[in-house]
Amino acid sequence: MARKGGLGRGLEALIPGSNDDPHLGNLTFISVDKISPNPRQPRRDFDPEELSELTASVLEHGVLQPLIVSPGKIDGEYILIAGERRLQASRLAGLARVPVVIRETTDMEKLELALIENLQRTDLNALEQAEAYRQLADEFNLSHEAIALKIGKSRVTVSNILRLLKLPDNVKNALIEGRITEGHARALLGLSTPESQTAALKTILAREMSVRQAEELVRKLGGERQVTAPRTKVSPEVADLEERLRTSLGTRVSLRAGKKGGSLTIYYYSAEELEHLLERLIDEKNSI
Repeated sequence: MARKGGLGRGLEALIPGSNDDPHLGNLTFISVDKISPNPRQPRRDFDPEELSELTASVLEHGVLQPLIVSPGKIDGEYILIAGERRLQASRLAGLARVPVVIRETTDMEKLELALIENLQRTDLNALEQAEAYRQLADEFNLSHEAIALKIGKSRVTVSNILRLLKLPDNVKNALIEGRITEGHARALLGLSTPESQTAALKTILAREMSVRQAEELVRKLGGERQVTAPRTKVSPEVADLEERLRTSLGTRVSLRAGKKGGSLTIYYYSAEELEHLLERLIDEKNSI
């Protein structure tokens, strides 16, 4: 179950005027040449059109939201914590100086704040999120549960996104380029080898398959036996419910409606995912 809070409040606490924190850093102006990129920045690609629009806004109105920086190892040098797009736009606009708030931060805070800024303002793609979560897990020894608490998402969501890092590079590239969705990529995780995942990807792209069709393809390629009669065409209402359940649970679901009731099938692709699904379903039931 998604949790509120987490890093969102941490970023707001660094922005002037967002609260009454007496320890808030003072607003100042420093040269753009003195600011180095955040080495913990999870975003790797910035939309050129969005950056162009922001540059035009900076030219007309200036930088309305200050950047957050941390002192670097060399006196007078600074490391960017939050505001990568604003810094790039300021440079493109030819600004010599930008407004900043200077804060002392740890390496983990640099990653956390850069992550939440992107999640709040310009969504990271799934693989950028996964890489940021991996850093939190590997470099700072955070469990999936701890990461979920920090970013305000469920543990199963964090675990599912991290699983995308196991995909071969050609599948990852297709996801980054928007040729497949996260749903397609997660379906491909149901195949056990990079070769089978690559073959399935080619079929998905060639036939322009939906996520549902991709899941069916993976089921067939994986040798899963069909134990029930072929499914009849579902109503738009049932299809909508399935999609909502799939989005909420983060895995494939099948809803079959009968004259008196029906059945709901929830699929999982690893023991870890089953554990997370059970935990989530039990937690949500107990919270009602």
